[in-house]
Amino acid sequence: MKRKILAAAALGAVIVAGLCLASQLFSSGTYYYTQVDNSRIERVHSSGGVIDLTGGLEYSYTLVAYKENGAAEDVSFGMSRELREGAFLCLEVAPVRGVVDWCEVRYDELPEAVRRNYEPPEAGPSLAVE
Repeated sequence: MKRKILAAAALGAVIVAGLCLASQLFSSGTYYYTQVDNSRIERVHSSGGVIDLTGGLEYSYTLVAYKENGAAEDVSFGMSRELREGAFLCLEVAPVRGVVDWCEVRYDELPEAVRRNYEPPEAGPSLAVE
């Protein structure tokens, strides 16, 4: 009888842990805002191993990014190409998975707390369309 109770408790604990992990993997992310600085890019070279952690992406960026409240954090993400120098990005960062989505935004679309960290861009071309 004790073994059945212990087995049921262990199974329950495994199920709860699995549900917690699944909620972390599939939860929506936190939004960060950053400005592209191509001096912070690194070309990723495949080691030819069986496991390719880069997902086939050639470039890796590590940039200072800001939450909507202005809190700073270094965020790393991969790209298949170099991004436009000085472009502002909105990054969706999910727990465990990292950057899951991104889009280019205009300076005036940045939250006020984030805008304080950047100089307004000079008048010129707006969002690049590729």
